[in-house]
Amino acid sequence: MGVRGQRQLRIELPYGHGYDVGHGLPLPSDSRGGPAILPGRRPVARRTLPGVSLSSSPPSPAPRTTSAGRYSERLGLPWWFWLAGLALATLLAVEVWMGASGVRAWLPFVVLPPATALGLWWLGRVRVEVRDGQLWVDDARLPVRYVTEAIPLDATGRREVLGVGADPLAFVVQRPWVAGAVQVVLDDPADPTPFWVVSSRRPAELAGAVLAARDAG
Repeated sequence: MGVRGQRQLRIELPYGHGYDVGHGLPLPSDSRGGPAILPGRRPVARRTLPGVSLSSSPPSPAPRTTSAGRYSERLGLPWWFWLAGLALATLLAVEVWMGASGVRAWLPFVVLPPATALGLWWLGRVRVEVRDGQLWVDDARLPVRYVTEAIPLDATGRREVLGVGADPLAFVVQRPWVAGAVQVVLDDPADPTPFWVVSSRRPAELAGAVLAARDAG
């Protein structure tokens, strides 16, 4: 029932009861006589690993490799590193030569470019592999049975894991010329290392290979 000239407001509660609020009509009250508090939605707390952003939809699983959890990748230098390095070595050899005769005419060109090429090869020598139930990073190996999760990271996620989410006990193999990485979370009572962070140009494939090898074992 309303009063002429007065505006009415109808409050619908989530459990189906409604109240007409108008001039002279009291608000619903609780058992203690105070005004009732309409129930609202409470925020849900969520936890996530460092470097992994939250979203409204669950993340899609990493693609699994078709070779029963086998993976191989070398973290070599990009071609422009080689081009720039060899060009600088040649320029330095020319500076040492400076038109001189004798040993200076040939020794800089014999020593500097090959030494530079050897150094560039050494920087990109690290190989990442998943084989025989283990994750190999250069000469370090990790049995995949201790892996609880493998998370592919983009450049932003890698910076967060190695920045605000860094752990001094973590094992990190990072190459600045490789944007992606994989965070491998461990559960080994005999090893205090919480996780590995390994650079990879194909982080989704590497994470899938680690999980496939773990599940196959």
